Amino acid sequence: MTGVPRGYAPPGWPAQVHPPGAQGWEVTASTFLLDCCPSDFRGYAILRRHPVVLARFAAEFVAAQARASSDGLGRLRLELADHVEPEVVQAAVEAWEEQAAHLQRLTREVGLVEQALRGRVFVRRLT
Repeated sequence: MTGVPRGYAPPGWPAQVHPPGAQGWEVTASTFLLDCCPSDFRGYAILRRHPVVLARFAAEFVAAQARASSDGLGRLRLELADHVEPEVVQAAVEAWEEQAAHLQRLTREVGLVEQALRGRVFVRRLT
């Protein structure tokens, strides 16, 4: 493909995945995506052979985790208030919020990798 920039990773691209178009990038993308999923997903040949299918599975799994995290945070204080000290509840909330932020970043990363596997070419913006 003449004239198409190769090897550009947009902001939010996972650090452990080579830029789209770089040699072997799909291998690093698959490894990253498998790491985002439950370990038993590695047992499905369809996911190991078809990175775009794996990306869809990973996107759904990470999105479900993010939704569960959001729902759980809303109940955390109430569920723990009668069982641990207020400072423990606060520490738990902070840990949960940190995990929620991680899942938000991961959702973006998985989404970008999925887009690239589906053929999207990212182009550096001129500033």
